[in-house]
Amino acid sequence: MLRFSGAGVSDVGRIRPHNEDSAFHGPYVAVVADGVGGAAAGEVASATAAYVVAATALARFGDDPAAVLVDAVQDAHASLRAGVAADDELAGMATTLTALVTDGSRVVLGHVGDSRAYLVRDGAIHQISQDHTYVQHLVDSGQLDPAERFGHPWSNVVLRSLDGGPDQAFDVTELEVRPGDRLLLCSDGLSDLVRDERIAEVLRLSDPHSAAAVLTQSALLAGGKDNITAVVLDVVDGPLVVGDGRLLGALRDVQNIVDPGSVHVAR
Repeated sequence: MLRFSGAGVSDVGRIRPHNEDSAFHGPYVAVVADGVGGAAAGEVASATAAYVVAATALARFGDDPAAVLVDAVQDAHASLRAGVAADDELAGMATTLTALVTDGSRVVLGHVGDSRAYLVRDGAIHQISQDHTYVQHLVDSGQLDPAERFGHPWSNVVLRSLDGGPDQAFDVTELEVRPGDRLLLCSDGLSDLVRDERIAEVLRLSDPHSAAAVLTQSALLAGGKDNITAVVLDVVDGPLVVGDGRLLGALRDVQNIVDPGSVHVAR
């Protein structure tokens, strides 16, 4: 049975006054969410989205992971809309969301925004999520060389996110993974400051916690201009395990969640 074994680190960075990143990782679900820069209550948006997705996946373990992700994101969106409706100060809040869910045989990636998912296999790193940014649009349309993407001044312009407004497209992709693969979920506080080559080098460290810590330190040394979150997961094959997982960043404060009782698992 496939599952995840790993560790994560979330750091406020050197400039931001508080952490608007949220993350969760457990044996069968992992999530990274990043409150979109410049939007109100980013920590509420990220914590609410991460909570709803993680709690739904935990409660529905064994269900089709793609369906779990689709339903969870719909519920997260509903929670954000309810939060905005109840509190004008939350108007404009938004978050990225990158999540992995497995039922023990299939692994599915859900993604919106500019947080990222990477796969490392046999020492080679591959970005397996698609950035929903203006810079990525320029690359896709042939207006920008992919080599010029890193450090681009418009890299923080996000075209799609999860917010309190109308529905936006959410990517759901089934992954072909195998035991021995390593997966990384991270916020742009890491990927905007640390090149893929350095990320791949650090991910060769055998211990996931050491890898997550060194990746975070690398972003801090590069300026730490944003919140930094890195969740490093090894894909393993083994017996079913019991364990809820670990909360990181803004998700650790329940007051950041719009309605902790909002998760509904009956479908």
